Amino acid sequence: MSRSVARPWGRALLWLAVLGPFFFLSYGFANQQAAVRAAAGMVGNIAMAWERAIPFWPWSIVPYWSIDVFYAVSPFVCKTRAELDRHGLRLASAQLIAVSCFLLWPLAFSFQRPASDGVFGLLFAALEGFDKPYNQAPSLHIVLLIVLWVLYARHLSGVWRVFLHVWFVLIGISVLTTWQHHFLDVPTGLAVGWLCVWLWPDAPQPSPLKREPLPLAHKRYRLAACYALGALALGGLMGMMGRAGWWLGWPALALALVAFNYAWAGAAGFQKGQDGRLSWAVRWLMAPYLVSAWANSRWWTRKAAQPVEVAPGIWLGRMPGRGERESFAAVVDVCAELPRVDARPADISLPMLDLLPPTPAQLRQAADAVEAARRHGTVLVCCALGYSRSAAAVVAWRVCHLGESSRTALTALHASKPDCVLSAAHRQALEALS
Repeated sequence: MSRSVARPWGRALLWLAVLGPFFFLSYGFANQQAAVRAAAGMVGNIAMAWERAIPFWPWSIVPYWSIDVFYAVSPFVCKTRAELDRHGLRLASAQLIAVSCFLLWPLAFSFQRPASDGVFGLLFAALEGFDKPYNQAPSLHIVLLIVLWVLYARHLSGVWRVFLHVWFVLIGISVLTTWQHHFLDVPTGLAVGWLCVWLWPDAPQPSPLKREPLPLAHKRYRLAACYALGALALGGLMGMMGRAGWWLGWPALALALVAFNYAWAGAAGFQKGQDGRLSWAVRWLMAPYLVSAWANSRWWTRKAAQPVEVAPGIWLGRMPGRGERESFAAVVDVCAELPRVDARPADISLPMLDLLPPTPAQLRQAADAVEAARRHGTVLVCCALGYSRSAAAVVAWRVCHLGESSRTALTALHASKPDCVLSAAHRQALEALS
C-alpha cells in the first residue's frame, strides 16, 4: 500500500521567513531610492490620456490587499519539497526582477487619487503608510498574481477553481481601479510574471537556465544572433515610435527568448510536453513567434498539406492541425516550437530545434521512437513542415531498424517525397548512424 508523503511544513515556514522580509526590505528600498531621485526631478511617469476614464472603485482595495493573504499562504499549499522550492524560486525571481526594474527606471503614478472613507478609507491609509507612488513598471502585484495563480489553479478544482479565477481577475483589475498603477504596468507585469514561471517550470521540464550541450555551436550561435538582431530591431523601432510602438515589445521579447533557446537552453526552452502542449508560460511569452511559426508552416505546405506514405505504415508530413490525425494510431513529433493537438497516449514528442540538423544521438532516439510507435499501428512522423527534421527521423529509422545504408535510405525517401530538404550536415549525421 502506498504511503502518502507529508507536506514540507517546516520548509514552507522557512521559505516564508526568508521571502517575507526580503519582499518588504527590497520593495521599501526601491521606494526610498525613487523618492530621493524624485526630489531631484529624476522620476517621470508614463500615462495615457484615456486612463483618466478608468473609474476609481474604493471597494477594489479589498481584492488588491487580498493578494498578501494568498502570498503568505502559498508556501503551505505546496505538497512536495520540489514544488515548494520551485514556487519559492519563482517568488524570489519576481522580487529580484521587479525591484531591479524599479531601481533602473523609477516611475511615479501621476493621478491624484480621490478621497475615500470608512473601511475602504482605512485600507487605503494603511497602504499609503508603506507604499509610495513609485515602483510602477512592472506592477509587482501583477507579477505575483501570475505566480500565485499558477500555483493555486493546480490545487483547486470545481467551484473553488471558478472562484479563484473570478477573484484573481478582480485582483488584476484592482491595480487600475485603486489608481495604484498606470496601464503600461499591467502588460509589463504579465511579462515578468510569466518569465518567472518559465524560468522555473513544472516538473519534468528542466529550467531554461540549465545549459544544453552545444553540438553545432557555430550554427546555433548564428541563428541565435539572427533572432537577437530581430529583437533589437523591434526594440529600436519601438523606441522611435514612442508610445505608439509599445506593442512591439511583445514580439521583441518573444524573439529574444527564442534567441536564448538557440544560444543556451536548446529545445527544452520551448517546454513542450509529451502531450504535445507548450507550457502556459511559453504560450504567453512567445505568442507572437508561435503564431508566426504556425502561419509559416501552413503557408509553405499549402500546396502539399497531406502527409505522404514513405514506407509501409510510416507517413511523413507537417504538424497536424485539429482533426487531421484521425487515420494515424501514433504520432512521432520532432518539432519544438509548435504545439500538437489531438494527442493520444501512443504519441511521442522528441523536440528538436528548427533549422538545425539533428545530432546522431537525436537521430538514434528518433529512429527508436518511430519503431516503438509502429507497434500501435500507422505512424505519422512530423515537424513544422515535414521537410527536414521529420524526414531525417524517417531516414534514421530505415538505417537503424531496416539495416539500410544512409544513401539507400535517402534514395527511398526522395522517391516517395521529393520535396524533402536534407543538407550535407544532415547527411553526415545520418552516415554516422551507419
